[in-house]
Amino acid sequence: QVQLQESGPGLVKPSQTLSLTCTVSGGSITTDTYLWSWIRQPPGKGLEWIGYISYIGITYYSPSLKSRTSISRDTSKNQFTLQLSSVTPEDTAVYYCGRVLRTVAAYDYWGKGTLVTVSS
Repeated sequence: QVQLQESGPGLVKPSQTLSLTCTVSGGSITTDTYLWSWIRQPPGKGLEWIGYISYIGITYYSPSLKSRTSISRDTSKNQFTLQLSSVTPEDTAVYYCGRVLRTVAAYDYWGKGTLVTVSS
């Protein structure tokens, strides 16, 4: 059974860097079948894709967030991490990590999500 769990601070001040970690169990982030992704949902709005990291560490980001986003991984801990810099209150959202099946570009597992509030 694959499980993904987001962790990180629930409150970040404006202009600081948001940092979240997704810990994966039941499957390796180096398996070539999958991509590992971050998505968010602001209050009252739809889902917004942030980016992904591949099984060999290649990253791709949403153009609208690319200048502020970095996704990295720690294969020894089977974790991948999101960093979003220079946050504003508009970055307040529930952040989810998910696994994407590369062949069909579809999510098959999600974390439960974690609310991050940007406020002073």
